[in-house]
Amino acid sequence: MAALPFTLDLPSGTVLTQSRAGADARIYAVRRGDTVLVMIYAGPASQFPIYDGQMIQAGGRASIVVTEGGRRLAIEHLFQRATAPLEIHVWVASPDGADREQGERIAQSVDAR
Repeated sequence: MAALPFTLDLPSGTVLTQSRAGADARIYAVRRGDTVLVMIYAGPASQFPIYDGQMIQAGGRASIVVTEGGRRLAIEHLFQRATAPLEIHVWVASPDGADREQGERIAQSVDAR
């Protein structure tokens, strides 16, 4: 895999896969077995936001925060850059339970290079 435009913490048992999303874009998936935990788009124009929730600007990114089961979860993030890829869009893909919590932790660990 070519040099990534972002860093992230991959827990033991997870892998990062890459596919094309157009001429100047890539899609990455963090998977544990057949389960997709996190998706990452790196390209010129993302579809951020895809989830409803409160938008918060912090740490050089915009994040969508939701409340689930009395807990606040940051389930989506957008980094905007001056160089390609112009946008890095990160979102939690797991629908619920421990997979969703692990997905949130992984998504929170992503940072633009």
